[in-house]
Amino acid sequence: MKSIWVFLAAGLLASGQACAADEPPKAALDEARKASGELVASVRSELLKAIEASGPLRAIVVCKYTVPEIASAMSRKYGARITRVSLMPRNPALGWGDAWEQKVMMDFDERADRGEKVEGMEHSAVVNEPAGKFIRYMRALPTMPVCMGCHGAPDQMTEAVRSQIAHDYPHDRAMGVAVGKVRGAVTFKKPL
Repeated sequence: MKSIWVFLAAGLLASGQACAADEPPKAALDEARKASGELVASVRSELLKAIEASGPLRAIVVCKYTVPEIASAMSRKYGARITRVSLMPRNPALGWGDAWEQKVMMDFDERADRGEKVEGMEHSAVVNEPAGKFIRYMRALPTMPVCMGCHGAPDQMTEAVRSQIAHDYPHDRAMGVAVGKVRGAVTFKKPL
């Protein structure tokens, strides 16, 4: 399956959609790291509150409605596109990365397979695209034990969780992830 994504990402990159250039300015990289950290902290806080209060079923509601609102607010605050993406999105309409993001996530997976710790994995570049020059930054999101209620093996989830995911996300691909593996990434894109 990875070979399909490598082919697609390579084809889109070769078509001129994106071409990495040089390293981002320190101030821009610091802003990307700060914004990504804020998004992760806000999402984690909301999900943990929901899970503690009502379990994984409530977390599904938070992910579906609250997390996109948080990402939208962060994007407005920083004048950038800040969101979460994955090679195995729960909601492909919101969670599917562009070619550059897919390539970086495949690199994150390869780094994790070689034994690198997912926590702290990041990648940044200045990228020239038809719309202009952008800072691009991604931070890997590790799969934590608390994630297993909704992202682990389906046979380890409650019937209620499986039913709710099937109802809310008919094209879900976000199950079967192992603890410590890359679940996805936070992505930051801002014009320079």
